[in-house]
Amino acid sequence: MKVIYLKRLAILLGLSLLVFLTGGSIVAGDLSPKEILRQSDEARGNLEGVKWSVFIDSMEKNEKQERYLNVSARGYDFLAVLTNPSKVKGQKLLMIEHNMWFMKPGVKKPVPISSRQKLVGGAVYGDIAATNYADDYEPSPLPDETVNGELCYVFDLKAISKKTTYDLVKYWISKERIVGVKAEYFTVSGKLFKTAEFEYNNHISKDNPKPFISKMIITDALVQGNVTSLSFSDNELTRIPDSMFDLNLLINR
Repeated sequence: MKVIYLKRLAILLGLSLLVFLTGGSIVAGDLSPKEILRQSDEARGNLEGVKWSVFIDSMEKNEKQERYLNVSARGYDFLAVLTNPSKVKGQKLLMIEHNMWFMKPGVKKPVPISSRQKLVGGAVYGDIAATNYADDYEPSPLPDETVNGELCYVFDLKAISKKTTYDLVKYWISKERIVGVKAEYFTVSGKLFKTAEFEYNNHISKDNPKPFISKMIITDALVQGNVTSLSFSDNELTRIPDSMFDLNLLINR
């Protein structure tokens, strides 16, 4: 009996040490929740150097609006330049370490803004950025669920910083592809205000092609018929110079 007890104790201690080292719960495939989030972040732009274009098509209160942007990103930092329509052409958004600025032609200084501010329709500024859920949120695993025929990990994500785009997110990640396929966004009080579904018809990486986001469809949970679609294209891995994220150069760029 003593031998059996010692074996059980050794197993429990080993499991406890593994959870401590991985920084979260043990899940299928020996991936911690943080590692699952980290891998899924890569499919939504969190890479060492990447460019992409975004077309935003919004229907809000029966009014249709569009925006075109070119984005250069490195990790979670990015520079976005609006190219259409003409009334917003030349406007720029710069994010550095969760701090964001807005610049438009004719304005002498960049204006600090929040990633939570509305861009167009149901899209906020933070929606065009790469995600960094692995570092920005504390995940709580929930029971697996199926979304559109795919078995998914499910996490409740609670923001670690007040500078994140969302306070609370319920996030579904495909167990097979390790990409986020659905999200529900909540206010700090726990009220659902919008949902999103994601598609990954783009690919990135020269040697080992990986899925990369192609579409984000945002549905307003409070107003029926308000839908905003973000289409991502022309994505490519590339070196992004330090000067791209120099706030002092934003006016002249």
